[in-house]
Amino acid sequence: MKFMSVALAAVFTLGATVTAVTPSQAAPGQSKVTPATAGNCGGASWYALTSRTASGERMNASYLTAAHRNLRFGTKVAVTNKRNGKTVVVRINDRGPFIRGRVLDLSKAAASHIGMVSSGTASICYRVVS
Repeated sequence: MKFMSVALAAVFTLGATVTAVTPSQAAPGQSKVTPATAGNCGGASWYALTSRTASGERMNASYLTAAHRNLRFGTKVAVTNKRNGKTVVVRINDRGPFIRGRVLDLSKAAASHIGMVSSGTASICYRVVS
């Protein structure tokens, strides 16, 4: 029961909605509770290079930016650290991460906002804002 309340708290922290359906209402293969963030959780790390990003701009560790494998450049994403609930909005300007299990690489500034600089990695969830 504690796991369910923690999971729901994380979903509501992200501003997502949860829809409960009865088994007869559910489509085949659909779960009973479907958070809007399903599939948008995983690991994140941070980086502070000074090279060019895949979008062509120079990487600046003090900007709130991130790398994602396939979201369009310029997409704004709200990223929440699952451990402490802190959230930051970043702009996608690079490609990556290239390590299995990770879904985002954050700039050092973004990592600092959600409290993951010292650990280097964190378990996060994200949602597209615009």
